[in-house]
Amino acid sequence: MAAAKAKTQKGTRKWSAKVTEESDALDLKNDIFKSKDPEKIASSLKRSAEKSHRRKASPFQSAMSMLNFYENRAGKNLSKKQKVPLERAKKVLRKLFGREEK
Repeated sequence: MAAAKAKTQKGTRKWSAKVTEESDALDLKNDIFKSKDPEKIASSLKRSAEKSHRRKASPFQSAMSMLNFYENRAGKNLSKKQKVPLERAKKVLRKLFGREEK
């Protein structure tokens, strides 16, 4: 039983990386989420979402979804210093798509 559990844990640890690499939604630049510049992150996501012909949702929804997916999957492994640009990138992304919060 322990071997089955270890196999399951190993498989579940890697599924999000596989989704990021093989996603039908967006083709992202390597390590874009590691950038410290929120504008660079947001503009890259916007560009990728608008170019993609494989996405199922609007460009805004696809871009925001990928940003949230990365942030949620990285979870506790992200330091506060790494989370700040991602949170700011959400605001920039809304602004780029004309969907600023009221």
